[in-house]
Amino acid sequence: MGYQSILDEILVKVAEMPLEDQDLLVELISNRYKEKRREDILANAQQTFEEYKKGLTSEGTSSDLFRELEA
Repeated sequence: MGYQSILDEILVKVAEMPLEDQDLLVELISNRYKEKRREDILANAQQTFEEYKKGLTSEGTSSDLFRELEA
C-alpha cells in the first residue's frame, strides 16, 4: 500500500470520527508537531554551538557576509 493510499485511508477514518474526537486529534498532532520542531531547533542550535567552539564560524555584519559571497 502506497503512502498516498495510507493517507487517504486515514483521512476517511478521521472524517468518520465525531467532531470532538477530530478536535482532540488535531490538538494531539499539533502538539507533537510543535515538540518535533522544538527538538529540531535545539539540535540545530547545538550543532551551531559546536561549530562555533571548533572555530568553524565567523563573525561579521550582513555587509561583511555579502562582500564575502561576492568575492
